[in-house]
Amino acid sequence: METSQVCLIQTFTKPLHLLYDKEKKIVENPTMTKILVIDDEPSIVTLVQAYLKPEGYEVFTATDGPSGLKAVRVFKPDLIVLDIMLPGMDGLELLSRLRRESQVYVILLTARTEETDKIVGLSVGADDYMTKPFSPRELVARVKAALRRIQTGSGSGVEGSVLAFRHVRVDTGARQVTVDNDLIDLTASEFDILLALAENRGRVLSREQLLERVWGGSYFGEMRVVDVHLGHVRQKLGNPDLIATVRGVGYRFDDELL
Repeated sequence: METSQVCLIQTFTKPLHLLYDKEKKIVENPTMTKILVIDDEPSIVTLVQAYLKPEGYEVFTATDGPSGLKAVRVFKPDLIVLDIMLPGMDGLELLSRLRRESQVYVILLTARTEETDKIVGLSVGADDYMTKPFSPRELVARVKAALRRIQTGSGSGVEGSVLAFRHVRVDTGARQVTVDNDLIDLTASEFDILLALAENRGRVLSREQLLERVWGGSYFGEMRVVDVHLGHVRQKLGNPDLIATVRGVGYRFDDELL
């Protein structure tokens, strides 16, 4: 592993040699939340580090696609900040491969302003996206909000509670969903959307309500992010009747209570 491609950025002051054990493996702090930044622009990496480190996060970096995918497998981050334009393997290809083995929260960075490019990123499996140039304070706010939802749950119910329906079972503590006793893989955002709908079974939630519930009231992205993730949820549930679209209003979860 080349240190120019994958490196550990300390959130506390220690000599560099103390980051490694006798076998030259990176020593991680198990109590700290780990964030992986994959971007080939040194200025972006430095900026993101400068804002994330003071928040107490352990930050790893990679500067190309192949080393980024390797870093995911080695460091097992809690959240990834991923640029689309990467050498060796672009961010969309990396994300597509990543989703075959991990549902880690991913914030996509893109210099492209076309809506189709953003939708492609979300369709491949990104949880959120930001367009360059971006506000580093907004990035930190989104990171903190995402990690808070993941670590404490986005629902209002009791921690560890289970929502049981005829077909769907949502375990809020384990953040797991089963459909007819089969476990399905949902990304963090997909889980939060389904949870919001399930907790309000029979009620219509607008796109604005889902956006605020899942991404927070300070989210300034496009409303289409809700539709893309909801489409993924429907596909993974495998039953089109479980989530109804109320035209011009929003979405409703219709599975029967047990």
